Amino acid sequence: MNHSLNRRTFLKQSSVGALGLSLFPAIRKVAPSDRLRIAHIGLGGMGNNHMGWFAKLPEVEIVALCDLDQDHLNGSLQRLSELNPGTRAQGYDDFRRVLDRKDIDAVTVATPDHWHAQIAILAFQAGKDVYGEKPLSFDVREGQKMLKSLNRHKRIFQLGTQIHAGDNYHRVVELIRGGAIGKVHTVRLWKTGFPPDLGSANYQTPPATLNWDMWLGPAPQSLYTPQRCHFTYRYFLDYSGGVFQDFWSHIADVVWWSIEPKNLKSVSATGEAPDGIADAPKSISIDYEFEDLKLHWTSVPPNVPGAEKRGIGAYFEGDKGTLLCDYGSREITVNGVVMTDIPEISQVIPRSPGHQQNFVDAVKARSQPESNLEYARQMTMPMHLGLISYRLGRKLAWNPKKEKFIHDREANSYLSREYRSKWDLT
Repeated sequence: MNHSLNRRTFLKQSSVGALGLSLFPAIRKVAPSDRLRIAHIGLGGMGNNHMGWFAKLPEVEIVALCDLDQDHLNGSLQRLSELNPGTRAQGYDDFRRVLDRKDIDAVTVATPDHWHAQIAILAFQAGKDVYGEKPLSFDVREGQKMLKSLNRHKRIFQLGTQIHAGDNYHRVVELIRGGAIGKVHTVRLWKTGFPPDLGSANYQTPPATLNWDMWLGPAPQSLYTPQRCHFTYRYFLDYSGGVFQDFWSHIADVVWWSIEPKNLKSVSATGEAPDGIADAPKSISIDYEFEDLKLHWTSVPPNVPGAEKRGIGAYFEGDKGTLLCDYGSREITVNGVVMTDIPEISQVIPRSPGHQQNFVDAVKARSQPESNLEYARQMTMPMHLGLISYRLGRKLAWNPKKEKFIHDREANSYLSREYRSKWDLT
């Protein structure tokens, strides 16, 4: 098995090309006065994907790009001029200047994970709607604050789980809800692939083109080393949660959509420390106990039929059969018979016009899209709790109504963190 992880290649192949997702609606002409004016904040690999996707939508005008790395910003401005010749989009190195613009309707956020929540909250306060990359937030408390701010300011939010728009997930949800395998009692999730060995720290002066202090933002102070920045930031717990956090939302999404796990009781995680200077888990196994449901996450495929052929997947066990799926395929097994579909179960969920178009439509209609914030928060929270159990090395009991661990002050201290005062902006 090849454990190397190239996320850009993975997303390109799985999210767009190989799966044939409907990312874009049919082209139609739109009057300039009816176009949504959007700014893109964070212009790494995923930020450029955002720009490319939205640039193809006739109802969108990209009016601003923002990144605190001048090289990223300049490169994206050039690419936008190729995508939309004659664009008048302005470049910024501070997202706050973008949010100050009254003529911007919405922003997309593809910064490192530890900036997601604050930028979204500030955007809500500024009257902007948000298409934000996953994960929703850095910790549980941030997600709570995001929801409170969204409701207070009556904003629209879409989580960037692009796989959600695909027909396969829609059909899996219909099959599960339609009783294809009966009542689901167990779900197994997995994602293979180990993080790279980042070696020892290579501390140095930050590049002149990079605002390192702002890149760190609310995270703890740290000397600059290239391994902590840009793509490989995700392997440090100060900013993200490794391969597990990177992919949880993409595959857990089909579980929360289809069976809506309720009343989490406990979480127990074990894992393997990474190589080199990173500290997010190299591998992780997590057992969740919900009301009437057991959910398991592993970094290797579970020992169930068909899982070994998939690098990522979900395996639903019901009292009448099983359903195995990944982004673009599914297998239903009932009484020993393997099927890819059950025609008798009707198609009842409207298909997506494309994940980005769904956001644009929601902004115009002032109604929440499919991957809305409240849904995304419930789906993301167990991810945070699994990492806390991993860090503490023990099983934790959870109170779902209070959204706190039971009689565990140490564990509860991980539900939020103090920002560096200079970057506590909300």
